[in-house]
Amino acid sequence: MKAIFFVNKDDYSEAKNKLYGDDMVSRQSITMRDNSALGLEKEGYYVQIEGDASAIRKAKELLSGKAKALTGKHAKEVVDAIEKQESSAAEGFGAIFG
Repeated sequence: MKAIFFVNKDDYSEAKNKLYGDDMVSRQSITMRDNSALGLEKEGYYVQIEGDASAIRKAKELLSGKAKALTGKHAKEVVDAIEKQESSAAEGFGAIFG
């Protein structure tokens, strides 16, 4: 299961501490990206959490009031941007050690 959140710049540190401070959520795959690194317009950070459904529910609880869960087209745009960035990084890394 995968969930995408948008965190305002001012709430980023607290949101990050809550996610990594929770035993169950911190064991999931958590990707955090500054919006400008992804080429997206909003000012803030995108958080992608991939893992167990119960951990995703817990993350939503932890981020309540600090982040907005994204769905539909906007969530897909963020996921695609993260995947594109990771793919580019992997290609560059492969070229170095190829």
